[in-house]
Amino acid sequence: MADRSSASGDSSNDADISSVMGFAGFGKKARTFDLEAMFEQTRRTAIERSQRALEERQKQEVQESSGFRPVSAKEKPSASTSRKQEAESDSDSDVIGPPLPPQEEEEDDDDEVVGPPLPPGYKRSNADSDDDDDDDEDDDDDDNPVKKIPDTHEITLQHGSKSVSALALDPSGARLITGSFDYDVKFWDFAGMDSSLHAFRSLQPCECHQIRSLQYSVTGDAILVVAGNSQAKVLDRDGFQVLECIKGDQYIVDMANTKGHTAMLNDGCWHPKIKEEFLTCSNDGTVRTWDLSSEKKHKSVFKPRSLQGKKVTPTCCTYSRDGKLIAAGCQDGTIQIWDRNLSVHTKFHCRQAHAPGSDTSCLSFSYDGVTLASRGGDDTLKTWDIRSFRKPLGEVTGLTSFFPMTDCCFSPDDKLLLTGTSVRKDEGNGKLMFFERQSLQKVYEIEVANTSVVRCLWHPKLNQIMVGTGNGLAKVYYDPVKSQRGAMLCVVKSKTKEKHAETLTQDYIITPHALPMFREARQRSTRKQLEKDRLDPLKSHKPEPPVSGPGRGGRVAAHGGTLSSFIVKNIALDKTDDSNPREAILRHAKEASENPYWVAPAYKQTQPEPMFAEEEQEEEEGDKDQPEWKKRKI
Repeated sequence: MADRSSASGDSSNDADISSVMGFAGFGKKARTFDLEAMFEQTRRTAIERSQRALEERQKQEVQESSGFRPVSAKEKPSASTSRKQEAESDSDSDVIGPPLPPQEEEEDDDDEVVGPPLPPGYKRSNADSDDDDDDDEDDDDDDNPVKKIPDTHEITLQHGSKSVSALALDPSGARLITGSFDYDVKFWDFAGMDSSLHAFRSLQPCECHQIRSLQYSVTGDAILVVAGNSQAKVLDRDGFQVLECIKGDQYIVDMANTKGHTAMLNDGCWHPKIKEEFLTCSNDGTVRTWDLSSEKKHKSVFKPRSLQGKKVTPTCCTYSRDGKLIAAGCQDGTIQIWDRNLSVHTKFHCRQAHAPGSDTSCLSFSYDGVTLASRGGDDTLKTWDIRSFRKPLGEVTGLTSFFPMTDCCFSPDDKLLLTGTSVRKDEGNGKLMFFERQSLQKVYEIEVANTSVVRCLWHPKLNQIMVGTGNGLAKVYYDPVKSQRGAMLCVVKSKTKEKHAETLTQDYIITPHALPMFREARQRSTRKQLEKDRLDPLKSHKPEPPVSGPGRGGRVAAHGGTLSSFIVKNIALDKTDDSNPREAILRHAKEASENPYWVAPAYKQTQPEPMFAEEEQEEEEGDKDQPEWKKRKI
């Protein structure tokens, strides 16, 4: 009994405490759920709903065909309302646990449509018509490729004073390299630059040869440099040389039998899939592929030929997007495409792609690999379908080009094609032209500067456009909303002030075992020591005041900055006339004979007195012994 009384007392105490602390409701048990029954009920509800929706759709079709107006949902009882009432009647205020998901009720509410039936495929929304209009406008913006051009902002990188003939961005978009006719290659790091926009490295990889092409490899760890010489070079990311192609023998007739190019290079590019392979073309009439592992010889050689079978110079070359085809534009206006593994005969060949004698400056494949764009030296831009390579898909004329490396490229969404135009000095502005890919209709243009536009590049990851101009500028166009990283990283950084190195005015010698009287005091702060030395006139090399008067202490007065100027000025002030040198010397003869000082006293003790014969006696004695014809005539 004692135990029961104590237990009842404890339970009453617990109840009192729980009621005071607000824990009274925590003693109820949670409701248990039968999951299998719930799943079965859900399955049946779904089947009934699908059958009901099918019946309603059939009724609507019958009514539309017969012309009757459908009965509104207000006249017929709603299944969802009955289901809500049953749920409310079954609900218990003491039930603890998660409530049933409201998805079914929302779906039932959507089924209650008031008004005429909608056409199939159209979904009614509860939003206002204004929201629908906004969505339509957004869809139009997405469909319009011109809206995606990032040209709201721009930055200008000053490469030099000559034309920027090469541009390249690594695959990640972190570094930009520019090459020019001034032989320099400059490296620009967007993440490391500030708003002063200075290149962090400049070098001349090919000495005195103009840079014609630059490109990063597919992995971004190597840079292909093609210059005006016959040997292409490969650099690493920091600009150090990795490979230099070998030079061929120029006296061999068949260029396929030489190990490398023998004339000036025109273009080059990396393989899009294989990171060790790259391609070059040269004035020796060959297109060669190379491998980084074998620098002593080319990998394969392709020889473009004219209609008569003669050698033709390739001016540009490129790989297809899958790397299976190699295309080259030639001086005779042809475009020749080979299979990468078959170097003898061309796979596609167009004899009259551009005007004969014009240098095709660029070939570019679209991202889908079907369309080829060519920028000709005949001021045209053409697109080709490589599946039917006889006629161009479209053509644009009147695009002036003065440079043998004028670019053309596709937009990242493959809907636009862009290229630059050239202008003569003070005759207008160079433009960046945008054309629709299918019809080649001009849809947009950007006036870059009052000079030619040579290179253009649209990076797909950054969504930024890089342009190289004819006056040594490299411009980057971007949009803060549509673009990312790249130029946006360096614009927001303020210019960093140059930090002057704080050096000690004199070396501090540490002598731990020296006597206290000879030990130097330890310098606690360089700044304080510099301030103390500034007050010392000897240590700070205080400039001496100007000298007044004739001068003192070995210093000349202000009228003569140096000793030589002082002497020259005094000589100029001398008024004596030295035009007759004999008179100038004899002027001191009387004083020298009366008061000898330099020569006569030195020989006074050792030399006898001079005795000179008279002039007349010498003449008479000499004339007596000589014949008449030898006598001197006076």
